[in-house]
Amino acid sequence: MSAVQEQVHLVTGAASGIGLHLATELLRRGARVCAADVNRDGLSTLQAHAQNDRLLAATLDVRDPAQWSALIGQVLDRWQRLDVLMNVAGVIRPGWVHAFSADDVHLQLDINTKGVIFGTQAATRVMLDQGHGRIINIASLAGVAPVPGLALYSASKFAVRGFTLAVAFELREKNIRVTAICPDAVQTPMLDQQVDREEAAMTFSGSPSPLTVEDIGRAVFERALPHAPLEITLPAHRGAMAKFGSLFPGASVGLLARLRELGRARQQQRRRS
Repeated sequence: MSAVQEQVHLVTGAASGIGLHLATELLRRGARVCAADVNRDGLSTLQAHAQNDRLLAATLDVRDPAQWSALIGQVLDRWQRLDVLMNVAGVIRPGWVHAFSADDVHLQLDINTKGVIFGTQAATRVMLDQGHGRIINIASLAGVAPVPGLALYSASKFAVRGFTLAVAFELREKNIRVTAICPDAVQTPMLDQQVDREEAAMTFSGSPSPLTVEDIGRAVFERALPHAPLEITLPAHRGAMAKFGSLFPGASVGLLARLRELGRARQQQRRRS
């Protein structure tokens, strides 16, 4: 029996995109999975992959600490443990700073940042009691280098990355390993909703072919779970570029302009395809 099969996993944002792929792959590997999403109906597709009562599909609004506590209580009632938390749930609303609504601010920071914090807190309490655990938080390369046009999303992911790394150092001696995964654009519904938004041009400035959910799955199953690095950036060369841009923001001004034009051209290509 593999380590994955022996473990209990909780995956948020499991109704679509990265979360759906990770939950599906865990079930395929025989793991016990609590798949959570605010879209309860979207979790129904996971049932086809579940075996031997290994799936707990649950409604969860990650912004609500009480819902987190209740859900983890359900997990413990069913399986008496929680080995791995994967914080995947997230939203994006491109926009220029002068045009942000209050709802834009609250939504992205509450889901992307506070949701990760509340989930990490709730899982950590259980993992400290049981003496072990893994937490994987999906951040973004937009949380490594600032992205104009996605300032709120970028701010929320900077916070996720900083929080994750700080918590990783806190919990290291407690046998709880925490990893931040920072991918470039991934082909998901979240990417599709940015195609027609001028503000989101930078999203499309990377490889002509965006990352896939399978790329994220490989990072999780081949790197994060077996080796528990503090951080994974995908792809590596874009991660290095993002870190350079963050370290020397003044040197990036000209580069950002060129990347924005490249991104606009690729947006147009995607619209035509």
